[in-house]
Amino acid sequence: MTEISPTKVRMGEITGDEARTLYPQNPVILLPMGSHEDQGPHAPMGDYFLAEKMAELIALRATAEGTRTVVAPVLPFGKGDFFGPMPGGIALSAATFRAVLDEMFGELLRHKLTKLIVINGHGGNVNVVNEATRAVMHKTGLVIPALYLWRIAYAEMPKLLGAEKAKAVSSHGADPLTSLGMHLFPERIRTDLIPEPRSGNPTALGLPFQGWGSLSFQGAEVTVPIEYDAVSPNGLGTGDPRLCSAESGKLIADRLTEIGAGFCHHYAKQ
Repeated sequence: MTEISPTKVRMGEITGDEARTLYPQNPVILLPMGSHEDQGPHAPMGDYFLAEKMAELIALRATAEGTRTVVAPVLPFGKGDFFGPMPGGIALSAATFRAVLDEMFGELLRHKLTKLIVINGHGGNVNVVNEATRAVMHKTGLVIPALYLWRIAYAEMPKLLGAEKAKAVSSHGADPLTSLGMHLFPERIRTDLIPEPRSGNPTALGLPFQGWGSLSFQGAEVTVPIEYDAVSPNGLGTGDPRLCSAESGKLIADRLTEIGAGFCHHYAKQ
């Protein structure tokens, strides 16, 4: 039997003979995906780097704790939403993104690899991931869960950073992604380009900005098909990126790793 090092968790690095030994054991397989879009003047456009790295950290911890876990090659292009105006950005239509997911799932399930977990790093992916995993459930009965990393991080940040700081720093172009980048890939963050927090609340259609793709009318949320440059030309949301730090990033990364590895253990037993 060909042995494989437990520290080798990237599927793309596993050799053919190692794969023939490993995959009949039906390990947990993490499917990281993100986006390639504007993340602010200071951060790399590829937030998929962070989803891929977090998946690797989760797999290493889960494997070390007894649940063999590996990471599929990252899907770097997310489903397009608000960031089409950004030069150099690449996004997929909902139909194409769905087709890619369907075929990824199908190729793995063909070989009875059934312990699949989506590690998602892009909000625009959420609905299509839900549709694709629901289709698998209806066809096969298999439940493929998804961990949307940044939604989990937003919920954890008040406990990790304190409620006041978490509120001040949470948004697109700030945390959790900027602090995670400072911790995991400090060489990729242009600290000299970190912008001032934006002043005032931008408007569109004569209404105040409430969130990506939404405005406020008398306190009610109005969904609108506007892109991000109408309200935030530099990709910055309402948070202050000057409050981001590698120290915060480590706290967030450690907590996401803990939650992710714990879920791998739980799911492997189902």
